[in-house]
Amino acid sequence: QLQLVESGGGLVQAGGSLRLSCVASGRTFSSYAMGWFRQAPGREREFVGVISWTGSSTDYADSVKGRFTISRDNAKNTVYLQMNSLKPEDTAVYSCAAGSGVIPGYSGSDRYDYWGQGTQVTVSS
Repeated sequence: QLQLVESGGGLVQAGGSLRLSCVASGRTFSSYAMGWFRQAPGREREFVGVISWTGSSTDYADSVKGRFTISRDNAKNTVYLQMNSLKPEDTAVYSCAAGSGVIPGYSGSDRYDYWGQGTQVTVSS
C-alpha cells in the first residue's frame, strides 16, 4: 500500500499562486510516476499533469501548460504542484495519484494504483 496525503490548498485571488504538496508513505515512492488530477463540482475528473518516477519527464494538460509545474523530491517522498497565474476555472479538488504503469504522455486515470483524498483549491475572480 501507498498512502498519499495532499496539502496546500486554499482560497486565492485570480492571478495568484499556490503550491500543493503530496506526501507518500508506505511503499517505495520513487518507483511510481505521480499524477495530479482535479475535479470541479458537476464535472468529471480532469488530468492536470504527470511526472515520471525519476522526475526527468513531465506532461501537462493544455489548460495548465505554462502555468503549472510538477516536481518531486524522492528523498522526501513528496511531489509538488506549483500553480501560477491561477484562474477561477482552476477551482476544483486537486488529488495526487501514484501509478507504476504510467508514463508521461498518458492522461488517463485508469492506470493509477493509489489516490490521495484531495485538497480544495478555490480561485476567486
